[in-house]
Amino acid sequence: MDKLKDILLFLSAFVPMFILILLRLVIDMINSNLSFNVLNTLNFITLIFLVVGGCFGLYYNIHSSEKAKEAVILSGENITDQHFLGYFSLFVLFALQLELTLVSGYILFVCIMIFIGIVYIKNSLFYINPLLNILGYNFYTIKYKLIGNDDLREAKMFYKGTLEFDKKYMIKIKNQNFTFIDNKIK
Repeated sequence: MDKLKDILLFLSAFVPMFILILLRLVIDMINSNLSFNVLNTLNFITLIFLVVGGCFGLYYNIHSSEKAKEAVILSGENITDQHFLGYFSLFVLFALQLELTLVSGYILFVCIMIFIGIVYIKNSLFYINPLLNILGYNFYTIKYKLIGNDDLREAKMFYKGTLEFDKKYMIKIKNQNFTFIDNKIK
């Protein structure tokens, strides 16, 4: 089950790119630059499936069964800007330059997504997710302690808003590279 969650989380990182490519296909079809042939229909269905799967995967990972734990966030740094600009430029290049109306372009698209997916999942790069940034989450690298445990821990965490330090929060820990801070404890 964890592998499926990881694959869906990987797909969620590319939802903005899938939407750009889908938008390009729709505009080309509306302007009669593309026809409804087998490949274009397959592209359209694949992209819809990837957008829905990515959105479901993100929702599923954010609201999954990981139990929230009480922790004190001791220190950290908002590093949102360090990861997303390079990733977003990949989206633009991918969406504008890849010719999915050709069989070779479609196969290339699938192969590139598989290669990126293997690297993304194998190296736990879950914190590189532009969709979360678009949805208002900030990305932090933090040091924290769980309540009742004095071990100092580090993690990459997403939080919607501005994180305050030396405060108690409820956190959901998937792994060291993908953790959500649910809310601050009053």
